[in-house]
Amino acid sequence: MILKSGMIAMRLTNLDMDALRSFAWGIDAGSFARAAERLGRSTSAVSAQLKKLEEQAGTPLVRKSGRGLTLTDSGEVMLSYARRLLALNDEAVSALGGAELEGWARLGIQEDFGDTVLPRVLGRFARAHPKVRVEGRIARNAELKEKVAGGQLDLALAWDDGGAPVDERIAAVPLCWLASSAEAPVWRREEPLPLVVLEAPCLLRTIACEALDRHGIPWRIAFVTPSLGGLWAATAAGLGMAVRTSLGRPATVGLLDDKRYGLPPLPSLGLRLIRSDRRANPIADHLSEIIRDAFRESLPAEWMERQAA
Repeated sequence: MILKSGMIAMRLTNLDMDALRSFAWGIDAGSFARAAERLGRSTSAVSAQLKKLEEQAGTPLVRKSGRGLTLTDSGEVMLSYARRLLALNDEAVSALGGAELEGWARLGIQEDFGDTVLPRVLGRFARAHPKVRVEGRIARNAELKEKVAGGQLDLALAWDDGGAPVDERIAAVPLCWLASSAEAPVWRREEPLPLVVLEAPCLLRTIACEALDRHGIPWRIAFVTPSLGGLWAATAAGLGMAVRTSLGRPATVGLLDDKRYGLPPLPSLGLRLIRSDRRANPIADHLSEIIRDAFRESLPAEWMERQAA
């Protein structure tokens, strides 16, 4: 402590940014060896950084679990702060070194993320590059793919249906059965299962119908809507069951246990960034990085795709 003018000031610890980055990347990658490859450092150097960070924190951040490592309670807290500190650091560096970027960025994004991820992405990008104007479009998968292919969007965040040119797969998000959270779903096994779906073509609608067909479960379309908002409203009203991810799910819609209700298991759905032009584009490159960071902060680590160095 330092005594000054009758006041006591504590000497605070400054966390090492390089150590924070190695720690966060190691957790995201699933191992510190992968983080070392991505950072261009030796595994021993990254391990030394982790040890330094634990010394600064005054507590263990990871512990051995089988052949791998898991976070301690303190490690979970540190990871949350590390991501925020790194995002702010990178935003400041970009703002100081990249403010000369000018022009347009045309971004398309799935309806599921319009109210959650999009505001965070646009806010960070605008602060880092105030001279770049961003045009955002919230749409469904088919429209996003069409506009990227036609050059009307520079970048789109879309579900992976295996039929679009891609730059990167960000995550694999589990699909789930959904119903009204206000009351238990009523479905007599001898009757067709009522489905709430989006208008065709719809990738998730196809997945749901094919899963039911494979398990010999009859179904019927109980409600069709062109918008995700309509799907949530009809599901919350108890008109039928829906298949979607849990992202952006309103409180009026609940998750169903597929085993309890005799529903078929569902796969995970890939989430990809699609680029209209693979040539060097600093604006699209930085926007892509901000999108990846936003998802690393908001999605469970096990959903994230582990990127190669």
